[in-house]
Amino acid sequence: MPEHAAHGGPGLPQERRVVTEIPGPRSRDLQERKGAAVARGVGTTLPVYIVAAGGGVLVDVDGNSLIDFGSGIAVTTVGNSAPQVVTAVAAQAAAFTHTCFMVTPYDGYIRVAEALNRLTPGSHDKRTVLFNSGAEAVENAVKIARSHTRKQAVVAFDHAYHGRTNLTMALTAKNMPYKSGFGPLAPEVYRAPLSYPFRDGGLDGATAARRAIDVIEKQVGSENLAALVIEPIQGEGGFIVPASGFVQALVDWCHANDVVFVADEVQTGFARTGEMFAVDHEGVVPDLIVTAKGIAGGLPLAAVTGRADIMDAPHAGGLGGTYGGNPLACAAALAVLETIEAEGLVDRARAIGKTMVERLTAIQTKDSRLGEVRGRGAMVAVELVRPSTTEPDAELTRTIAAAAHSRGLVVLTCGTHGNVLRFLPPLSMPDHLLSEGLDVLEQIFEEHP
Repeated sequence: MPEHAAHGGPGLPQERRVVTEIPGPRSRDLQERKGAAVARGVGTTLPVYIVAAGGGVLVDVDGNSLIDFGSGIAVTTVGNSAPQVVTAVAAQAAAFTHTCFMVTPYDGYIRVAEALNRLTPGSHDKRTVLFNSGAEAVENAVKIARSHTRKQAVVAFDHAYHGRTNLTMALTAKNMPYKSGFGPLAPEVYRAPLSYPFRDGGLDGATAARRAIDVIEKQVGSENLAALVIEPIQGEGGFIVPASGFVQALVDWCHANDVVFVADEVQTGFARTGEMFAVDHEGVVPDLIVTAKGIAGGLPLAAVTGRADIMDAPHAGGLGGTYGGNPLACAAALAVLETIEAEGLVDRARAIGKTMVERLTAIQTKDSRLGEVRGRGAMVAVELVRPSTTEPDAELTRTIAAAAHSRGLVVLTCGTHGNVLRFLPPLSMPDHLLSEGLDVLEQIFEEHP
């Protein structure tokens, strides 16, 4: 694989550099200030405080340079400080920062909507509405589906994560830390079993879909169901890739039963999986597609895009928000889309994924605690288990992640059982840092038998 050119802040060296213990003294000081100033409910995976970032590195206040295998949870997909994004945001900030699109609109919002209508799957007539966060967009997708169908129930899936608002907490499967103590949750939300090949005996996609549909028909009834909401590859749930045919069978059932199929592509969208959207791997065309995270290079933006007749169901004034489609975020989003195309980042995601899967699979052949290596593109995970079993090993997962952090490698964990290491490197990650990060992981597994 040829060395991939990395961009970042001017002169930012693309190297792992550990000059203090991690976190270092200045980061520890800031962490003490956080404890005194910030609500304790806001957790921190790795309390190093960042002053610069770009390409494949994060530089902290102590001068440490960390390899970034997290991308701010899939947000900085095109890289931190991507040149086109920086230029576009600076130019927009100099013109104006806000007017509220619902009061006095501007063309940036329209241009983003036009781009999403063009790029999302399907050639049908589409409409888009912009919001601030993935959770807000998911919630509005449900609102739109209910308005269109005049039905109320919503189905989500085992291991799902859809957000932290009241409705999206209800859609989310995992209790801690997302739901515990925050009820009562929104009503008319139901759950169906997912296709999880590693844990459901290798059930094929069609059979797994039939199992899910049986639950839906018995417990909800299609006559009551407004929407089925699913992540094509689950994020927080463990980067679970459903068996082939599972998603398509659900789409077919939805279309036969006047149910809106909503693809939550908040974490999977915008080249992350080696296609522009994860449903493209399945050849699926959602009725509504929800996007956020990687859409705007780190600025808050989210969208719901879908079939015009569904999207236009809510009455005028029924959708919107003060900051939705902020002009700075819209400028960033347009620059992100330009960067993905100009730098061939869909192909880059495939190349990163190929390297990661090959290296992690090689480790797996020597270590039976790596139960499964899975994912698509630059969205890769390893599910860790007790040796030669499928029993989840959350303690090992925490140990490996902590060791990586101490050596200047940012990794994230996930999974219903807390036993999955997930890797989301920015697509600006240079090859030598990708390889070095994988070397670090391999060494850590060897040192923690």
